[in-house]
Amino acid sequence: MSVLVVGLSHRSAPVSVLERAALGADARAKLLQDALAAEPATEAVVLATCNRVELYADVDKFHAGVAELSVLLAQHSGVGLEELTPHLYVHYEDRAVHHLLSVACGLDSMVVGEGQILGQIKDALAAGQELHTAGRLLNDLFQQALRVGKRAHSETGIDRAGQSLVTFGLDQLAVTTGPLTGRRALVVGAGSMSSLAAATLARAGVRELVIANRTVERAQRLAAALDGRAVTMAEVPDVLRTADIVVSCTGATGLVLTADDLRTALDGRPADSGDLAVLDLAMPRDVDGAAHQLLGVHLVDIESLAAASADAPMAADVDAVRGIVSEEVAAFGAAQRAARITPTVVALRAMAADVVAGELSRLDGRLPGLDDKQRAEITQTVRRVVDKLLHAPTVRVKQLAGEPGGAGYADALRELFDLDPQTVAAMRSAPVVPEPNRGSR
Repeated sequence: MSVLVVGLSHRSAPVSVLERAALGADARAKLLQDALAAEPATEAVVLATCNRVELYADVDKFHAGVAELSVLLAQHSGVGLEELTPHLYVHYEDRAVHHLLSVACGLDSMVVGEGQILGQIKDALAAGQELHTAGRLLNDLFQQALRVGKRAHSETGIDRAGQSLVTFGLDQLAVTTGPLTGRRALVVGAGSMSSLAAATLARAGVRELVIANRTVERAQRLAAALDGRAVTMAEVPDVLRTADIVVSCTGATGLVLTADDLRTALDGRPADSGDLAVLDLAMPRDVDGAAHQLLGVHLVDIESLAAASADAPMAADVDAVRGIVSEEVAAFGAAQRAARITPTVVALRAMAADVVAGELSRLDGRLPGLDDKQRAEITQTVRRVVDKLLHAPTVRVKQLAGEPGGAGYADALRELFDLDPQTVAAMRSAPVVPEPNRGSR
């Protein structure tokens, strides 16, 4: 089995397509279930963020897997397959591993080096685990991605190369509107992105911070933590009339702020008010794109952020992160190749144990006069001889199997020792036993 990823991102598709392809929580869950029901896939994880939708799967057939996963993405995103296909990218085996590790390090983000993607990868894995669609391979891969992302941020200065999408967006607003200090700010939404935006605005020293959310209790909790105030969504039009800055990032499937909403707010603002600066971080968008045409509104959305980030300078540390990714891809590949031979080694040792048990049973029949001490000594001696004979070759075969082209060693072991294929398969499908916690590496 091999890792396959089929997806689209801000690098491969225009924002208009990404917006339509965005998947809500229910759609992601249904996509996972349907992917697992598809014949080529035995595991699946969906990574969906504001600028990417990717379906990872463990497949046994490459071409059938690409075809099936592409169809599923089209079905669940609502974008027709013919329209979606030109924007899809496909990565397989080591290239798929390299892609996810690069994503985890922020190398493939709209803002290079941003760290929010790690939380999104963690959430994607958790969803796969909860729905039992993430098995051994994808669990290993996504856990590795989380470790590599943390390693990149701790061992290099990649954090200096980029910011979070929130910080980058607010910086883009400030280019036109000036410093955030002393401004009146409205944040629509109380999720992770909105919370980060609210905290960033509070640290910047805004004069007033208002949080609006469909669930008022969440808005109240966030507002209380940041010395702001909470309002209902029904009160947003009133707040718009006095706000200088608006940040919106909700999970709504439709527009939260229409061009008419903003036009009405502008009509009700004092004559000496400056432009209304609006940052839309939602996907699909919260704010009507027609607001770009409104005099008195400065709108920054995902599309304009993508254009601005394309010209952003990259730090020298990016090269160091790329080196880490290449190193970790090789390590993951070696570990997976070595792991593939483990069921064969376990089956070999099980066969050896059966042979020992059979011979000891025959010995009991031939030498019935042995006392318990003698029998125990003979048993221990025979087992020790077998263990010593098997130790060196099984350790060595695991080492060899971890090298490129090492998959053939498992086949050689099965042939040489005439191992039952069904026994080996049973060892391969045995449940994973969690390793004891040895602390972070």
